[in-house]
Amino acid sequence: MRLAEGIIVDNEKTFGTLKFSALRREVFERGSDGEVTEQVKERTYDLKSSGQKQMIQVSVPADIPLKEFAYNEEVVLVDPIIDTVANPTFRGADVDWYIKSANIVPAKKPNQQSNQQPNQKNA
Repeated sequence: MRLAEGIIVDNEKTFGTLKFSALRREVFERGSDGEVTEQVKERTYDLKSSGQKQMIQVSVPADIPLKEFAYNEEVVLVDPIIDTVANPTFRGADVDWYIKSANIVPAKKPNQQSNQQPNQKNA
């Protein structure tokens, strides 16, 4: 069982502040013979979430370049979706959830301004 479109979330309300931790894993494509290829399908990153009060894992498509943020750098998810996969068991179902995002980008600080002063002409 899957949610048709996933659950679309509000970044701030759901995750709070996100801080980059590390690349967790790369998922590789499988060939027509079922063997794993060298083609990366998606990358999963560990992020610290103040809203969830725990580490979360977020998957990003492989066509997005590898993310190499500084440890604890604040980041933002672009178009995050939470989805589930349920597998029936004899006692009900086992449900796994996961987070996918179109991209992970650096957070822009609200008071972030350039340190450059405008050119002043001396009279």
